Amino acid sequence: MHLQGEFMMWLMRVEAELREMPGMQLTETQMQRLWGFDRPTCDAVVQTLVTRGVLRETPTHRYALGTQAVRSPFS
Repeated sequence: MHLQGEFMMWLMRVEAELREMPGMQLTETQMQRLWGFDRPTCDAVVQTLVTRGVLRETPTHRYALGTQAVRSPFS
């Protein structure tokens, strides 16, 4: 699988797992541990999902499911 396809797979996996537990809020460090990301990969995944509205950052700097994820599957 090429790099772009692997990145898209990670985006879909993170969103799917957060949809299964919609109240979960994670820090970037927790996401790195949970999904085995290195720092640059985690930063890229988080930034992409925040930009798409799939994730939102809370006032305590945790990330939770955003409103876009609730409205539609990964798009």
